[in-house]
Amino acid sequence: MFVDRAKIYIKSGKGGNGCVSFRREPFVPEGGPDGGDGGKGGDIVFQADRNLRTLMDFRYKKKYEAENGQDGMKKKKFGKNGQDLVIRVPMGTVVIDEETGLVMKDLTEDGQRFVAAKGGRGGRGNTNFKNSVRQAPNFAEAGGFAKERTVILEMKMIADVGLVGFPNVGKSSLLATATSARPKIENYHFTTIAPNLGVVEIFDTSFVMADIAGIIEGAHKGLGLGLQFLKHIERTKVLIHVVDVSGSEGRDPIDDFEKINRELLLYSERVAKKPMLVAANKIDMIDEDSPQYLRFKAYVEEKGCRVFPTSAPINLGVQELMAAAAEELQKAELLPEEEEYEYFDFDSDDFDPDYREVYAEKDGNTYILSGKQLQKIFDSTNFNDMGSLRYLYKYLEKRGAIEKLLEMGLEEGDTIRIFDYEFEYWDEY
Repeated sequence: MFVDRAKIYIKSGKGGNGCVSFRREPFVPEGGPDGGDGGKGGDIVFQADRNLRTLMDFRYKKKYEAENGQDGMKKKKFGKNGQDLVIRVPMGTVVIDEETGLVMKDLTEDGQRFVAAKGGRGGRGNTNFKNSVRQAPNFAEAGGFAKERTVILEMKMIADVGLVGFPNVGKSSLLATATSARPKIENYHFTTIAPNLGVVEIFDTSFVMADIAGIIEGAHKGLGLGLQFLKHIERTKVLIHVVDVSGSEGRDPIDDFEKINRELLLYSERVAKKPMLVAANKIDMIDEDSPQYLRFKAYVEEKGCRVFPTSAPINLGVQELMAAAAEELQKAELLPEEEEYEYFDFDSDDFDPDYREVYAEKDGNTYILSGKQLQKIFDSTNFNDMGSLRYLYKYLEKRGAIEKLLEMGLEEGDTIRIFDYEFEYWDEY
């Protein structure tokens, strides 16, 4: 089964906590702190793999978690870093953040890697908090938080040339004749329900050609199997528009040509601007001198496209068409590549601007403080140690939290709650 879209949950590893420890050797008076730092949590890494063809594996496993970092140890021993979790995906996979809909990365080259969720930093041991005043810190830093998010994986097939056109116009037959691919070919609509790839070898060169399954009117809105197919055209450099010029299904070839082009334009102006060749297929069913074909040829050439009369089953005109495609491809490769996506770094402060912000609110006579960085400091606090409590209080002062509470009416004796810990406020504290 060809699967080109999947939604999965990812979670990096939490950083290990710093250690609170003191030297205990005999004959070493006032040995001092020797708590080691915690290890870094493992990252979630996506890696493009040329040997994968679909996102089938993600239909059965949807939750991926990296290893947590190990806590620090005594004798200044660092905790072990958590192991990164590498998730292999096919080349051409786009990683999208579900919550925002923004593109995180487009993995187009074999072996290309991308960190989608960084592991939490290891917490510092109490050794790091020793200074001339605080000789024996009885607290350490908690490990950094794990990052978790739901991402959408969307695979867009990487092909040089794409075959587009209405269902049953002969795209699969053309692919089978020009390459060693063996797509399913039957005389009914939507025989092809997934894109097929084949390699065209001509003269001293070769290129990858894809049969983009049948597009219908309204495909840009998702009608039929529209959006599932249209997205695979985005990476191609050259399009071959296959048209049934015989009108064997009772449609007008010119009308078919215009409808498909309109769908491409409505889906993406970038796609509509790609170089296009036109295969006037099933030419063996009519005369090349017939008014119907000549009218179609003149109309298409007026639009700036070259027309090639072909009949895929009998290999008529296919070689000439492939030679022209190779020529157009060579020209397209000389042009500077446009950046398809703007990437967003979800680990930067731009996407977590409130990390250091401390929020204050009042519930009755209780004043409540909260914040992401505050939670990390809170988790690091030893509430049985005055030095550790003073460190927490200095942080609150520095972030302006106490000032905020005073503006809200905080007075001596009032209760301040930080997560699940409550204490009374006194000015001389």
